[in-house]
Amino acid sequence: QVQLVESGGGLVQAGGSLRLSCAASGNIFRINDMGWYRQAPGKEREWVVISTSGGRTNYADSVKGRFTISRDNAKNTVYLEMNALRPEDTAIYYCFAEVQRSINSRTTYWGQGTRGTVSA
Repeated sequence: QVQLVESGGGLVQAGGSLRLSCAASGNIFRINDMGWYRQAPGKEREWVVISTSGGRTNYADSVKGRFTISRDNAKNTVYLEMNALRPEDTAIYYCFAEVQRSINSRTTYWGQGTRGTVSA
């Protein structure tokens, strides 16, 4: 089995920063894409950012220039540095990873979510 464990959420004032982490562990042959979604109160889950195994990144327009994704492949960990935070960034942040447990398998796993709250 594979687990994704997130950390780093919290409460911050508008304009502040948070850094989220998501570590994958378990029966892992290879990790391909990693990234983050978020779900704001009363809204549907929305995609935030993706990092491919080839090193490409793509951001939602709402976070472009403020959020930065990075990953440590040796540690199977992805990070999300969030700067210039706005109250509308308040959400539960979920990481995901497309994991190969063998050369012929691909499964997307999700973290449990970590809450980020931005006060005005």
